[in-house]
Amino acid sequence: MSTQTVVSKESLLAELTAEHRRLDQEVQVLERRRSLTTAERADLTRLKKQKLLTKDRIARLS
Repeated sequence: MSTQTVVSKESLLAELTAEHRRLDQEVQVLERRRSLTTAERADLTRLKKQKLLTKDRIARLS
């Protein structure tokens, strides 16, 4: 594996990790609310799915 490939992989891994943290924070904000609108519930579901997809991508790179 070339040095550039390793750097690209590390860079992508760092980017995905940051994205996972951001999604986790957004999920936590919505989960702290007493009640959610229909749109907020849909957003929460979407965020959780995106978070899982990001976690899967991180696992594949590791």
